[in-house]
Amino acid sequence: MWIGVIFYLSSQAGAASETSRFLGPLIQYFFPEMLPESRQMIHAIIRKSAHFFEYAVLAALVIRAFSLSSLSKLRKNRFVLAIIFSGIIASIDEFNQSLNPARTGLVTDVLLDLSGAIFATLLVYSFYRFRYPYANHHDPMPGHSPPRSTLE
Repeated sequence: MWIGVIFYLSSQAGAASETSRFLGPLIQYFFPEMLPESRQMIHAIIRKSAHFFEYAVLAALVIRAFSLSSLSKLRKNRFVLAIIFSGIIASIDEFNQSLNPARTGLVTDVLLDLSGAIFATLLVYSFYRFRYPYANHHDPMPGHSPPRSTLE
C-alpha cells in the first residue's frame, strides 16, 4: 500500500508544478514577507524532505513485515533487507519519473531515499537494542513465536 503512495507521488500529481499549487499558498500564508526565491527554496526543501520521509516509512514497514515472517532468513536479515528493498523501490521510482516529461529521475534522489531508509533502519534497530538489551536480535519480537514454516 505504501509503495502505491510512493508511486502516486512520483506521478504527475507529485510534480513541482502540482505541489506548488498548495504548498505555495501555505508558505505565503505563514511567511508573507518572504522573497519569492526563498519561497521556492522552502518548497524544494519540503519536496526533498518528502523523499527522506517516504522511504523512512517504507523501511520501517518492511522491517515490521519481515519481523513477522515465518521464514527465519527474512527475520534474521530484516534490517539489511529493508535497506536493499527500499533501494530497489527508489530506483524503480526514479526510473519511472525519468519516463514522465513533467518529472526528472535523479540518482541523487535515490541516494536521498536510501538515506531515509537507512535512518529509519538504524532507528528501529536502536529501539530493539534498547528495548531488549539482552535478547537475541535475530528474534524480531522476544517472547513472541512467529508462525512455523515448512519452507525452512
